[in-house]
Amino acid sequence: QVPLVESGGGLVQAGDSMRLSCVGSGRLFRTYAMGWFRQAPGKERDFVAAISSSGSTFYADSVKGRFTISRDNTGNTIYLQMNNLKPEDTALYYCAADPAGNWYLPSNIWGQGTQVTVSS
Repeated sequence: QVPLVESGGGLVQAGDSMRLSCVGSGRLFRTYAMGWFRQAPGKERDFVAAISSSGSTFYADSVKGRFTISRDNTGNTIYLQMNNLKPEDTALYYCAADPAGNWYLPSNIWGQGTQVTVSS
């Protein structure tokens, strides 16, 4: 398992920005694909964004142009910068890792989640 700890969630208004962080561990962190999923009440967990070990990024259509994923391998951290937030972005956001480097993050390695609530 890869311990993952998210932070940065909270309550904001529509149109605001927020940055989530996820800290991993291990000297191999830089080789992992990393990313974010989210789950709204009563809905399935959905892909949000991912970043490969080489820095390639992938986004769900619903967040393209608003969210930016990045990584700092020195600090074993990834970030999700979320701009122009909408009420439909309200969800529990999970950090995810794939040690094999697959950008679609199939390994089911998750953090505990951080709540993001966007009021209208």
